[in-house]
Amino acid sequence: MATKKELRSKYLHLRKSLALEEVEQMSLAIATKALELPIWDADYFHLFMPIEANNEVDTTALMPLLMGRDKSVVLPKVVEGTLKHYLLQDSTLLAINDWGIPEPVSGIEVQPTQLEVVFVPLLAFDQRGHRVGYGKGMYDGFLGQCAPEVIKIGLSFFEAESDFDEVFPTDIPLDYCLTPKKIYRFN
Repeated sequence: MATKKELRSKYLHLRKSLALEEVEQMSLAIATKALELPIWDADYFHLFMPIEANNEVDTTALMPLLMGRDKSVVLPKVVEGTLKHYLLQDSTLLAINDWGIPEPVSGIEVQPTQLEVVFVPLLAFDQRGHRVGYGKGMYDGFLGQCAPEVIKIGLSFFEAESDFDEVFPTDIPLDYCLTPKKIYRFN
């Protein structure tokens, strides 16, 4: 079994080898899969913005689905190593941070306990819903602040690994993970 460090390296390499057209097509397929989830009664959706240089899933493909259903979209901003969350409005200005992530400059702050659905960035995930991110722990810290019933949805271009050998008590598992071809359900 691979370590988290090895998985990070493997999946960063795999993502960076994708052509822009592949990223766009697979991101759209993932957004379409989201329509099949039982999440559309919720009102507050947390959406990460992609790091384009790392070929992350382009979550802007989800934006019209959420906005078209009058959902409140909340975006994260990194502040001193933690995440703050801001309501996306027509007047929201986004700026690229030091990691290449578009984030709100300011706005109406939303508390994690208000969120009902969180789309979670990841590099890899396993068949039990554990994920490997960039290793900063920001999302595990943030998800720990959310209400217990929050729905956590990972987004990945690639299918699940069988199992991770490095799972820690602070790791918060996903409820679902969407790939271009499949919906994984956990718990």
